[in-house]
Amino acid sequence: MSNDDEGFWEAGSALLERDDVTRSTMMGLPCLRVGGKFFAAFDRATTDLLVKLPAARVEQLIAAGEGSPVAPAGRRFREWAAIPPESVDRWPNYLSEACAFVSESA
Repeated sequence: MSNDDEGFWEAGSALLERDDVTRSTMMGLPCLRVGGKFFAAFDRATTDLLVKLPAARVEQLIAAGEGSPVAPAGRRFREWAAIPPESVDRWPNYLSEACAFVSESA
């Protein structure tokens, strides 16, 4: 995948059909919000999908080698995981999972 945003928007296209899911930006990155809250972003530098999930799920993804920690400026975000571009075929699933998590915690 190239470092453009198209794969990110394509992976989120089904969610963007919902009235409560919108495009936005977060720390200069393209992102998705549900009910006004961030649940996913695309890191143009690494081409990783960044998703907000329960901390235990993030640890599970890291332990399984399916994701890595998100630590901008050296500070780790416990509820965020970076999913590599090699897993782009599973990005829609991760996006749905993140959307559900943030929707439930609203």
